[in-house]
Amino acid sequence: MLKAAWKSLLGRKTRLVMSTFAIVLGVAFVVGTYVFTDTLNKSFVQIFSSSVGDVVVRPAQADSGDDSTGTEETITASEVARLAEVEGAARADGRIRDFGVFVLDKNNKVYGGQGPPTISLNYSDAPAAHGVRGLEIVEGRAPRTAKEVVLDRSTAAKAGLYRGSEINLVSTKGLMTVRLVGLADYPEGNGSNGATILMWSTAAAQKMFHEGKDVYGTAWVTAEDGVTQAQLRDRVAKVLPTGFEAVTGDKVADEQASRLLQVIDVITLVLLVFAAISLVVGSFLIVNTFSMLVAQRSRELALLRALGASRRQVTRSVLFEAFVVGLIGSALGVAAGAVLAMAIRALFAQFGLDLSGTPLQFQPRTIGLGMLIGLVVTMLAAWFPARRSAKIPPVAALRDDVALPMGSIAFRFAAGMVLAAGSGWLIWHGLSDGVSSPANWVGGGLLLALIAIVLAAPVLAWPFLFVAKTLYAGTLGAVGRLAGENALRNPRRTAATASALMIGLALVTSMAITGSSATASVDKTVEESFLGDLVVTSLVPSPFPPSVARKAARIPGVGEVTRLWSRRALLIDVPKGADPEQVRLNGADAEGLSKALKVELVEGRLADLVDGTMLVPKSEGRKLGEKVRYRTPNGVISLRVVGLMAENPALDNPVTTVATLRKAGYERGDDALFLSLRGDADGFAVQRELQRQVKDLPTVSVFNQQEFANEQRAQIDRLVLMIYALLGLALVVAVLGVVNTLSLSVVERTKEIGLLRAVGLARPQLRRMVALEAIAISLLGGLLGVVAGIGGGYALMTLAKAEGLEVIAVPWGQLALFLVAAAVIGVLAAALPARRAARLDVLRAIATE
Repeated sequence: MLKAAWKSLLGRKTRLVMSTFAIVLGVAFVVGTYVFTDTLNKSFVQIFSSSVGDVVVRPAQADSGDDSTGTEETITASEVARLAEVEGAARADGRIRDFGVFVLDKNNKVYGGQGPPTISLNYSDAPAAHGVRGLEIVEGRAPRTAKEVVLDRSTAAKAGLYRGSEINLVSTKGLMTVRLVGLADYPEGNGSNGATILMWSTAAAQKMFHEGKDVYGTAWVTAEDGVTQAQLRDRVAKVLPTGFEAVTGDKVADEQASRLLQVIDVITLVLLVFAAISLVVGSFLIVNTFSMLVAQRSRELALLRALGASRRQVTRSVLFEAFVVGLIGSALGVAAGAVLAMAIRALFAQFGLDLSGTPLQFQPRTIGLGMLIGLVVTMLAAWFPARRSAKIPPVAALRDDVALPMGSIAFRFAAGMVLAAGSGWLIWHGLSDGVSSPANWVGGGLLLALIAIVLAAPVLAWPFLFVAKTLYAGTLGAVGRLAGENALRNPRRTAATASALMIGLALVTSMAITGSSATASVDKTVEESFLGDLVVTSLVPSPFPPSVARKAARIPGVGEVTRLWSRRALLIDVPKGADPEQVRLNGADAEGLSKALKVELVEGRLADLVDGTMLVPKSEGRKLGEKVRYRTPNGVISLRVVGLMAENPALDNPVTTVATLRKAGYERGDDALFLSLRGDADGFAVQRELQRQVKDLPTVSVFNQQEFANEQRAQIDRLVLMIYALLGLALVVAVLGVVNTLSLSVVERTKEIGLLRAVGLARPQLRRMVALEAIAISLLGGLLGVVAGIGGGYALMTLAKAEGLEVIAVPWGQLALFLVAAAVIGVLAAALPARRAARLDVLRAIATE
């Protein structure tokens, strides 16, 4: 039997290529995902381990894993000097870190800042934990004056900046020009993973970020030889300034790594979802391939049974072929995974996450998992046709009587209906109020719905295929009738092929509805929440200079300029036993707030918003008159609640006055400006004038309402396009499924095609017949996919209402294009099988057994 299986496999190499390719794509996605995330993990862990001292002294309420406090508390130079005198300390170094300065490239455009951060540090030669080399200057020298700076080597190369040249920077203080005197890098040249790093002299950093005070944000204490981090931490803890804590460098690195691992887990899960989609779609192709190969070998298998082969031997013969296909596909998939990992790395680099400095990481677990998944999926997919082949009686097989019993289709339809009912209940339950983890319920329901459609597809397909046959026969005569009958001949196989396409299009349709609804929700939010005529915002997550507001106020036609600030603070008044929570506080000009944003109060009055008070979203559960304490750079402040706001996506954090935040010690600078124009003002003229006045600040943009909405939508569109690109692989596998089914169908009907040609069917008519059959299959998959996708899109957007996406918009034009694309897919998929059918020799085809 093994020899017969080898002969069968080698005799059908071409027929199994596309099945192998389906496995290659699925395994490649799994392997590529793990290679990329392992590379991401290694790269950041190396940076974390070289970015902490043996002991880190930081504010006690600092955000875990971040040596910048977000509340701007500082430690003095004398306190740092006292830390250096602790027994077991070799040295102590003050550290300054800020995120508010951005690099301009050689074209004077902002480089970075919109993904990975731009970080300013004071230069220090302090060793990292355990004596590891940290960020160090690899070219040039350290900065000495306020007009000199060191830049990380990766940013310099990509921004077209060179050591010794003058470069432009922009901050809340405006534009500045400095000389690039050195280039820095992490050990082993791993780069900064897309982050931009600037190093200043300590005096320059203190002047820029701490108003010239001799203070630091944190401190590193380096241990002497033989002193452990824990020992040094305990000794340092005895001389700490009030409000600070001592933490071992290993703990800080672990905190940072923990946060990274959470992000990596999310990225891994998302990418593995697409891998699963490709594998599921590919499994349909494998099932179809082996089902048709078994059907074509029915006489051969019957003879083997007649000669004494048992059912188990026949089953093992088919499974052996599947094992070889799976082994080859898995091995190729592992190799393709390396290429895909490079593609994923390049894709994420477009969003600022540059891992080019770290070699790709191939773990034994990744290779073993890829091989295992490919083999298991292939063997499972082939097991069903193998099992059916063993059940065929020898006599029936010799008569080629291998039709699938209708009872099997009826059973599948009944099972599909049961799963559909369960799917409906899960989705309904997930969308009910008060349910924990609603996304899991809805996601499980949508998965069950897809499985239900796949099971019921042979019955669901019959009406569509019957209508297609009728239309074909009525408009295209005998050729159309033959095409329709061919599609109807084996509804289970036709439905299985269409199901692969259905899954891909269902996901694409759901994403189209999600993207369209998200952009419509953004439009609604901008239209209903923003009352100003013009909006001034920053292209980077940092305030822009206050001078912009002063310039805007002096432009003729401008009536009101309302500033909006957003700053981090620590919420002290939290439930008993909980740690202080880092939150955002908004600040606004109270007198202009009602003209800039639509603020609807459930309780209280907007007129009561003065210094020392705030408005809070009603969802926070606060009461009028309640006082809430926050830790800020100047210490603890207490704000009294004077209003409860209705839900508003533009104001989802407490709002106090700009003056209150300024008194609390936050840096000057505006996050946004809302301009209200006088009734006779020319909005376009005002916008052009303000753009002219801020042209020397490339981080500042001036939008009207429509342009502002377009800018918000563009971010959503980029995400949707990335998801479309990932789903495209599943659609490629689905298209291959249509090609494979038609190719094997042509082989299966070789004798029939020869007879049709003998009685006068011309080659163009034969090609048209195969194309019409492909269009029917593709349109069936497209129709099922669009219908399923609409249901899934509605469920997802209903779930997203809690996140502020209140509008459900169905892009009917796009969905129509999807159906047209399905028909085009059918035409393209039919090209190769139709050409093969047309080239068959008539006499040889008739003589085929």
